Amino acid sequence: MSRLAVPKTYKLYIGGAFPRSESGRTYEVLSADGAFLANAAKASRKDARDAVVAARAAVGGWAGATAYNRGQVLYRIAELLEGRRAQFVAEIEEAEGATRAAASAQVDEAIDRWVWYAGWADKFAQVAGNANPVAGPYFNISVPEPTGVVAIVAPQQSSLLGFVSVVAPALVAGNAVVVVASERFPLSAISLSEVLATSDVPKGVVNVLTGSPAEIAPWLASHADVNALDLVGAGDLDWIDLEIAAADTLKRVLRPEQGPDAAAPALGRISAFTETKTVWHTKSMK
Repeated sequence: MSRLAVPKTYKLYIGGAFPRSESGRTYEVLSADGAFLANAAKASRKDARDAVVAARAAVGGWAGATAYNRGQVLYRIAELLEGRRAQFVAEIEEAEGATRAAASAQVDEAIDRWVWYAGWADKFAQVAGNANPVAGPYFNISVPEPTGVVAIVAPQQSSLLGFVSVVAPALVAGNAVVVVASERFPLSAISLSEVLATSDVPKGVVNVLTGSPAEIAPWLASHADVNALDLVGAGDLDWIDLEIAAADTLKRVLRPEQGPDAAAPALGRISAFTETKTVWHTKSMK
């Protein structure tokens, strides 16, 4: 008898688990030439709310970890991704219609970006913070702290690299994230979720939704328990309305970016989702 292959079912990633959408909806993911690849879960408003609850529960522990420990965790993601490199190359080849060389280059760059951001984890505060000169017998020190829960619309034209480029910098400072993956190329995002689940990333720190950004993003933009919104991949949406909805709950917003350099590695992507705390302390008079 010929063997029947076991097709993979791609689910959501919420709170460290892989649930189906509460609505039961799925959609077909097709290859670059139109062939069926898999069914992916189509997230609903309820799934988005569940993801925010999971992120809120996780952010305190993640933000409270030492910067050095967060760097170790991010580096561990790079290690595990390197070990599953062949799988991600094959997925990108099929989904995006990329050549083997192009797919390999995308995976390598994704791994390198995890390493790059991991290296900044215990260093960026020294650059983004400051000891401020004041007139008087005081120390005045400004330090960056995480914003909290960050909702992200990932770049829609990249299956892996765009996703990593927006998730990694938000994690560096201690934020928890809810990410809407590329609707057309969601498979690498869920495969990466499996890497996250088997690494040292605490459950709920990263939550991945697949489906329609146009459907999910408005609920995240208006959610009162989301602290910031990254619209880097929302260029095809009515992102002005999303920004207005975010303003109602005083969210910090990063506007969409276009082109191959969207969400390129930068210290600014880390500091974009931090708040500055300024502390006064008296100097010893002795």
